[in-house]
Amino acid sequence: MTRHKRSEETIGRLFDTALEVYPADFTLRAVTTRSGVSVGSLYHHFGSLEGLAAALYSRCMADLLDALLSAVEPASSARDGVRQAVVAYLGFTAEHPDQARFVHAAPYAIDLGPYAEQIAADKAPRLARLVAWLRPHVAAGTVADLPMAQVEMLLIGPVAEVTRRWLAGAGDIDLAEAARILPDRIWRSLSG
Repeated sequence: MTRHKRSEETIGRLFDTALEVYPADFTLRAVTTRSGVSVGSLYHHFGSLEGLAAALYSRCMADLLDALLSAVEPASSARDGVRQAVVAYLGFTAEHPDQARFVHAAPYAIDLGPYAEQIAADKAPRLARLVAWLRPHVAAGTVADLPMAQVEMLLIGPVAEVTRRWLAGAGDIDLAEAARILPDRIWRSLSG
């Protein structure tokens, strides 16, 4: 096995284990003991437990954004794309609850501030693709001409709140029901 392949496997084990133990036991000892990876190896790859958390956050966010891009880029209309983005976000949450939990909770529980620039740089290419998908729809008047931050809040805000509540175990939150109800309502809030 090549050195590169061993490094990839080590990083994969650390990521998988971090998701398994988060949030109940996200400690250096728990991650290294359960993964079988030495503390020295974790520090070699990430510099610290927080460095591991930042890299894992970027990976989980990339997976979520990839799911959204896969939903919107082939969409035949702005309405279809917005609706598909909502369904994709909720589907990602249902299929990958550990990753969704990490995306929604880690920035509040772990000090990722020192890694903010790297996290933003990791997200930038995918966010640029989402904005590129939206621009022609804004120009055509099918999507409201709002600041992109406001578009993001209208599109992602409601879905993120449903996700947070579902991940927290709120008994009155049903992701399948939300996937039926929210897409058209969110579209109405964004339509031009």
